[in-house]
Amino acid sequence: MSLAVNSAKWTQTMQVAWSNQLVYKLNFLMLVLGPVLVFFFIKYNLWSSIFSMPGVTTIQGYDLASMLEYQVWVMIVALLAQSYNNMKLAEDIRLGRISSYLIYPFGFWQFHTASFFGTQVIQIIVSILTVFAVAAFGFDLNLSLDQTPAAIAFCVLVSLLWFAIAFILGLAAFWLDETWVLRVIFVIIAQFLSGAIVPLEIYPVWFRSFLDYTPFPYMTYVPVKLFMGAYEGHIGTAFAIISFWLTVSVLVATWTWKRGIRMYSGAGM
Repeated sequence: MSLAVNSAKWTQTMQVAWSNQLVYKLNFLMLVLGPVLVFFFIKYNLWSSIFSMPGVTTIQGYDLASMLEYQVWVMIVALLAQSYNNMKLAEDIRLGRISSYLIYPFGFWQFHTASFFGTQVIQIIVSILTVFAVAAFGFDLNLSLDQTPAAIAFCVLVSLLWFAIAFILGLAAFWLDETWVLRVIFVIIAQFLSGAIVPLEIYPVWFRSFLDYTPFPYMTYVPVKLFMGAYEGHIGTAFAIISFWLTVSVLVATWTWKRGIRMYSGAGM
């Protein structure tokens, strides 16, 4: 198969993903406005209330301005790196739709990976618009020019890691009727351990030291700190660890696919 033909398949699949995202204009508008509205109605009011309590001026080195800036970057990182879900993948397996991929020249994982890349293009646009929307409300994000390239590169790796993990959870449909429970459990755990809810400085030192060897801090906390220009760790080490977990996830996804496809019977067709 020529490179041009293969590239055309990937490009066409990405265009289908774009069309699915943009076909409903109101849905796209909510993709842009939704995170900003959630931030202001929930996180802004929550942290403003906490810091307005008597005697509360800082929390582990964060004042109200820096905490809100941290939460804004959490939102941006989530848009850039955590947009993929495995609902379509699990449905394809459960309903027997992957049978068509087994005979098509463009395979199952290629289709979903290309769709993921297509969706990421939309998410990049949404993230940029969100930054402008937040800035329009008067927030100074203090973007670090020195660490921003590393932050963007890190978000690329995080998005691939999220995709690989979601792919693994979706492949559980070979054995389970529903996989949404696994997805919800993982997202909840990741939210608390990655620094998406509160900065990791709030956790005990021993617990943070333990988390350093897991993928969770590198999924939110590290890219957020890089965008803020406040990451104090070794950037090379952070890249090495996230790359390690990405490699492990890809290997596990490949192994799970091979095990699952052996027992696939086409049920639901």
